[in-house]
Amino acid sequence: MDQPIYLDHNATTPVFPEVVEAMRACWAEPYLNPASQHALGRRARRVLEDSRDCIAEMLGATTSGPAPDRVIFTSGGTEANNLAIMGCLHAGDRSRPLASSQKHLIISAIEHPSINVLADNLARDGWQADRLGVDADGVIRVDDLRRLLRPETRLVAAMLANNETGVLQPVAELAAICAENRLPLHSDAAQAAGKLPLAFRELGVATMSIAAHKFGGPLGIGALVVRRDVQLTPQLVGGFQQFGLRPGTESVALAVGMRRALELWAANRSKWLSHLQTLRDRFEGALKNRELVILGKGAARLPNTSNIALVGLDRQAFFLALDQAGVACSTGSACASGSSEPSPVHIAMGCKPAVISSALRFSFGVATTLADVEEAAARIIAICNDLGRQKGR
Repeated sequence: MDQPIYLDHNATTPVFPEVVEAMRACWAEPYLNPASQHALGRRARRVLEDSRDCIAEMLGATTSGPAPDRVIFTSGGTEANNLAIMGCLHAGDRSRPLASSQKHLIISAIEHPSINVLADNLARDGWQADRLGVDADGVIRVDDLRRLLRPETRLVAAMLANNETGVLQPVAELAAICAENRLPLHSDAAQAAGKLPLAFRELGVATMSIAAHKFGGPLGIGALVVRRDVQLTPQLVGGFQQFGLRPGTESVALAVGMRRALELWAANRSKWLSHLQTLRDRFEGALKNRELVILGKGAARLPNTSNIALVGLDRQAFFLALDQAGVACSTGSACASGSSEPSPVHIAMGCKPAVISSALRFSFGVATTLADVEEAAARIIAICNDLGRQKGR
């Protein structure tokens, strides 16, 4: 097989060497259980809380004052999204549960499966979920929110950047409408972290989730940023850790790794953003002579994401041929990539069936080179020609 070219960074990024070293040093100390009361435990607690405060600051949360914003470490973005949604919906006096007529939430039609499927599952408990539509470029229609709001609405969820198309969403506008109606808005920022500057307070959201493995950090840790005035009901029980909102022994090394990855992003932001934008533009330019549809092209997008449809080619056959040729990409969200069903994101955008059935996602990282992109484009064109000849037989 040809030299592998990894173009699936929206699924998971390779861990930065500096992150590996920071975690290795952490394990070598070792920093033990941060909940232990002895000197070694207190030492671990200081390292953990320093990382938590640093992460909060880099994400634009407020860390000062008597009631600062909170950063809750989780196992990843999926758990963070579940904690935000379930925690907000069930906040308050659990001895007086809501009647079915009071159970209403609004999410966008392009949410990650960890929110989209959760909303479907909540229907079993009497919750009704309406979905905000998107335009042809995959941008959430802000006016839909005012139309869908009800007196019984309890929560709104809208991602910051779509994981398939990379299209950026008008979260601040949606949050302003929610603030007018005294409603919490949760935003899944897993794809935006490490690719765009994040300013939690400026967005005006109640909660925001990230996942370290999306920006060069380790697998196994995510975070939920919670505004100081937002109440959550914990979804796990059995411990006092993390304000009682997510009990369980925290991993100091994973928190240190997440912090180091964000520090690298902060130090290299301008250079990396320019590099990623160049990679994406060069890649799309190399394929422009094909029958190519770039999904979300008319909207602001993440600099590293290219969701393209080479119309007339079956995406599964195309994906398998690319895999055999050493080009790693995706047919959609990594959490749903095992499904052959059409992408809900593309359906919501109103894409034609021929586009949906041929769409693949390519996503680049800071270690991706121009040579990688050019070679990947050459392999794609060769496969297109070969599949086209087979189809014509």
